[in-house]
Amino acid sequence: MRFFNTEGPVRPDIHYSVSPLQRWDLEEILTLIGREKYFLLHAPRQTGKTSCLLALAEQLNHDGRYQAVYANLEIAQAAREDVALAMTGIVQTIAAAATRQLGDTGVESLATSVLRDRAATVALGQFLERWCAASPRPLVLLLDKVDALIGDTLISLLRQLRAGYPQRPERFPQTVVLCGVRDLRDYRIHASSEREVITGGSAFNIKAKSLRLGDFDAADVRALLHQHTEETGQVFTPEAIEQVWTLTQGQPWLVNALAYETCFERRAGRDRSRAIDRAMIDQAKETLILNRVTHLDQLADKLREPRVRRVIEPMLAGTALGEVPIDDLQYLLDLGLCRMNNGQGLTIANPIYREVLPRMLAFTPQASLPQITPSWLNPDGSLNPDRLLTAFLAFWRQHGQAMLGSAPYHEIAPHLVLMAFLHRVINGGGTLEREYAIGSGRMDLCLRYGAVTLGMELKVWRDGRPDPLDEGLAQLDGYLDGLGLDTGWLVIFDRRADQPPIEARTTYTEARSPQGRSLVVVRA
Repeated sequence: MRFFNTEGPVRPDIHYSVSPLQRWDLEEILTLIGREKYFLLHAPRQTGKTSCLLALAEQLNHDGRYQAVYANLEIAQAAREDVALAMTGIVQTIAAAATRQLGDTGVESLATSVLRDRAATVALGQFLERWCAASPRPLVLLLDKVDALIGDTLISLLRQLRAGYPQRPERFPQTVVLCGVRDLRDYRIHASSEREVITGGSAFNIKAKSLRLGDFDAADVRALLHQHTEETGQVFTPEAIEQVWTLTQGQPWLVNALAYETCFERRAGRDRSRAIDRAMIDQAKETLILNRVTHLDQLADKLREPRVRRVIEPMLAGTALGEVPIDDLQYLLDLGLCRMNNGQGLTIANPIYREVLPRMLAFTPQASLPQITPSWLNPDGSLNPDRLLTAFLAFWRQHGQAMLGSAPYHEIAPHLVLMAFLHRVINGGGTLEREYAIGSGRMDLCLRYGAVTLGMELKVWRDGRPDPLDEGLAQLDGYLDGLGLDTGWLVIFDRRADQPPIEARTTYTEARSPQGRSLVVVRA
């Protein structure tokens, strides 16, 4: 029985899959190869780049016009900027791949000879030149994980390819495809230990094009899920299919992970007579986030990088980006962490990522929380919003100031501490959803616990700005409209200088919104 793939390249014999060669313009690829072009393929991690390269190599070798070899250069990353060690690894990796994929037993002997007789800075070029000169068909070389290389090692690779370029296709590869997470902006290659540019010119100005592998579209998602139905008879309801698309926006790993968790890990989903519904997809999403699966954990780890923080922190705070370097924005787009949304500018790429980022940032404050008695529950275990308000005010007055220092992003420290508190409240018995965007001036939270749904809006009062009360009341009206609620909380964090201590200024009042809702206004 096939299953949804979440590890490594797709194997159609054991995985449900969207045909890799249908995910890009194959005619364009073949045209570039036919014209002897060198080009780039880039996309975020775990989107199917390797599967596409392997499928392309297989098709090219099957057609018989070219000989194609796929090689993963990640092994050379451990060499860092030791060019001799890295180039030895690269040449040996390509030779071993050719032996496996083409059955050419002489390539490894050739590699050994070249590495013995040539300097590392020319070994790759000499190896490719001698190999291509002796080959009966033009070589198409597909090099994966190129962006794992750094500094002098990367420069050496690119310059050796550029030096041999004029000799193609008789004495050098007809086409070289470089693949990685980022587009290769070679004029910004940096050393590993310093951030200064170490190459003044273009090390790979022979590239013809830079192609980006996109996510699944909605039809791809439906087709992938339908393969499970065809194989097992288990159907996905239309609402479940729509929710998979909504939560993932077609990110391939997320689509497969949600489906695998639902259909193969959860007991209810393993009952093939039971339809997969929206609630099961939502439960699977929560499980993936709570388990900190590798894909999401690696993504969240990027939050520590200064160039990521410069973009994500104002997004979470709802403020303008300011003078953020273009390369920082492009970095987040290349990572797949953000996307450009037509008419809305830069946004988080999908709702799952949007949920993961603040949750991960709130993890340290949550771990730092003191022991809190759950006084917010009724005797029957249901959530009492009035008691929750009393508990939060008591917690904030006693611990708020000390807890702010545990938050990793200073500008949104109050938000993170509040979210940490609310995660202690739900403690696996509910959910906390978040909405935020650049320039919105707020973050919205929706706490769901049993039959209770509580909408909150978080605002910050900063120096030189007017009291955000009126704006917040109007914005909260709009948020509660979408949730179908008549009441909610407006929480205003006063971050102005020279204010009284938190325990003295933390209060709450009741207010009427422009649409007539009875709201709680917390000033903290």
